[in-house]
Amino acid sequence: MTVVVLQDRWQQTRAAVTDTGRRFESLVNWAPDPAAMATAEWSIADSAAHVLSIAKLCLLLLDPDAPPPPVPGLRELLSGTNVDTVADTNSHVMRHLTERDPRVVTRELRTAIERILLVTRDADPASTVTWLGDAQVTVAGVLAHLVNEMLVHGWDMARAARLPWPMPDADAALFFELFLVDMIRNSYGALLNESVRMPRHRIAVEFRSVHTPTAILQLHEGRVSVAPPGDPYDVSLTFRPARFNLMLFGRISALRAAAGRDVVVGGPRPWRLRSFLRVVHMPNNAKP
Repeated sequence: MTVVVLQDRWQQTRAAVTDTGRRFESLVNWAPDPAAMATAEWSIADSAAHVLSIAKLCLLLLDPDAPPPPVPGLRELLSGTNVDTVADTNSHVMRHLTERDPRVVTRELRTAIERILLVTRDADPASTVTWLGDAQVTVAGVLAHLVNEMLVHGWDMARAARLPWPMPDADAALFFELFLVDMIRNSYGALLNESVRMPRHRIAVEFRSVHTPTAILQLHEGRVSVAPPGDPYDVSLTFRPARFNLMLFGRISALRAAAGRDVVVGGPRPWRLRSFLRVVHMPNNAKP
């Protein structure tokens, strides 16, 4: 990625953090019943508190002066987390971050976001920090991840509260480009669970969207990497970022995404996508 393109994405990401943060705060505060269940496990209030915990984690990684959240053994826990144990990590963190008053949570979230934007104002967006599972995530990727957390959990809460929740594709696309692809390019550490059954042959998937540069991710000999442009691929996957992210995180099914043409699968060997997603998936509690 050229410096000019990265700077453009960086400014877009910072604007998305600000805009999505404001909309998220309004959504939480306008929800008529904070105790309404947004997911099978979490109420609207719980989901807002979870997003606050993510913002505090981002701040901990980005600001050397940030006090750590009051969670015993947090750094060791984060280092040992992989994509299939994220739910356990979240549960542990949520047990120690007990504030659920929506006004208090959104006020703290606003403060955290303002601090994140302040401490990264002059940062190199391509510099990396150590993420869950000792993955290396760029500063831009950390902010893109926060945007995605607010978008996806906002979708949960808006459905529960029967309130509108637009998910701009341009903002949703930042997660794939700046968080996922760049993390794989740098190092995903132990974040992907390599104890699952691995395919015996190389599988390459080309991801296409009008909102992101085309990228080929390949799984070969137990490791995932970014293949050079123009390399052969088995599967082509064309996606609309907002709906694609909802599918990745288990909010909508793959069948629903395909039926709405939010995700279109093609290529010479599309059946290999299932084996690829067994390894390369998000924490959605649903294994492909």
